[in-house]
Amino acid sequence: MTTPPRPTPPAAHTGPLPWVKLRAASATANIFKRMIGEADPKSRAGDLVAVYDKSGAPYGVALYNPKSLITLRLLTRELAGFTPEKFFAERLARAVELRRDLFKLDAAADAYRVVYDLGDGLPGLVVDRYGDFIVLELYSLAMFRQADLLERLLSVHYPGAKFVRRSSEYTQSMEGFQLPAGPRTVTRVKEHGVAFEVDLTGGHKTGFFCDQRDNRLAVSQLAAGRGVLDVCSYTGGFGLYAMKLGGAKSAVCVELDPESCRLIEKNARLNGVKVEPVCVDAFPYLRQMAANSRTAGLVVLDPYKMIASREGYREGRQKYVDLNRLALSVTAPGGILVTCSCSGMLSWDDFLAALRTAAGSARRRVEIFRKSGAGPDHPVAADHPEGEYLKVIWCRVL
Repeated sequence: MTTPPRPTPPAAHTGPLPWVKLRAASATANIFKRMIGEADPKSRAGDLVAVYDKSGAPYGVALYNPKSLITLRLLTRELAGFTPEKFFAERLARAVELRRDLFKLDAAADAYRVVYDLGDGLPGLVVDRYGDFIVLELYSLAMFRQADLLERLLSVHYPGAKFVRRSSEYTQSMEGFQLPAGPRTVTRVKEHGVAFEVDLTGGHKTGFFCDQRDNRLAVSQLAAGRGVLDVCSYTGGFGLYAMKLGGAKSAVCVELDPESCRLIEKNARLNGVKVEPVCVDAFPYLRQMAANSRTAGLVVLDPYKMIASREGYREGRQKYVDLNRLALSVTAPGGILVTCSCSGMLSWDDFLAALRTAAGSARRRVEIFRKSGAGPDHPVAADHPEGEYLKVIWCRVL
């Protein structure tokens, strides 16, 4: 039996980083297993590596994990003079500058996204600010290994911040790392003067949906005198904004998770407003509401991600049709429906088509007057359109 030849480093390779040579280039920052040629025998999962194209020319620096489907996550095309400290310091400073200096988010809220993955050139990392807490959501082994450095560099911009690290069990299993369990951490934040209690360790995502901040404010501006139905409410965001800022007549918040319903009640008390939390699945609730001929003047649909994989696309798309048909059936004539999708795999065209199908089935005329997405703290990289996951359609229902 012959021994396979030892991988040969590219002639251009110098410096301390292990190297990886590509078989094929990628149009995006994500480089998959099939695109990898050779790898430095000294390279290990979770390393930062110097990347070279198939001709041996410098290609950049990436996060490396041969056990992951995304084997390389490209950080930069600038290989010369790369050091982790300098690179991460510059990228984090640039991300903070966007939020604080350009968009002045500190004036509106003490909860916002500080780093949005590829949108900020930091693949495998999401960072959210919640008051005095900074939450790191880690999607790659390499970012997990850089967490101490990231926290130290973020402390420059948020002195005295307390840090929380999160990662789903699925990500930890796929990437090959384990976060130690920490204590339950709860804090309070404000957006446009509306207060929320946030569970940083047990809540969905990093504890709160910062992406809907601008849409919550816009909903409040349409709520005056209307009965509001906030469906898939999570912790009551749209309903609370409508009552506290918008002068809504009433707000019903429909949410299946009992713990989230308790947070809705607590958040209502924090804001000195009255909302009605209903702890039930949205589909049967809306069916019963329609059967009882009950309507609302402003309906917001913000369901969980109903398309999680390509295999589940058809079933998930049909759920969007069904949920929107039910919502249209309980929207008062002349009322407003604000319908959301956080499924990145559902395109704008398909979301609009689902709404058209739902409108036809419900026999309602729908006039779309606005389309929106996540706030500016969720920038989308031009070569990663999947980052535009949140889609919101605003319409009058006749």
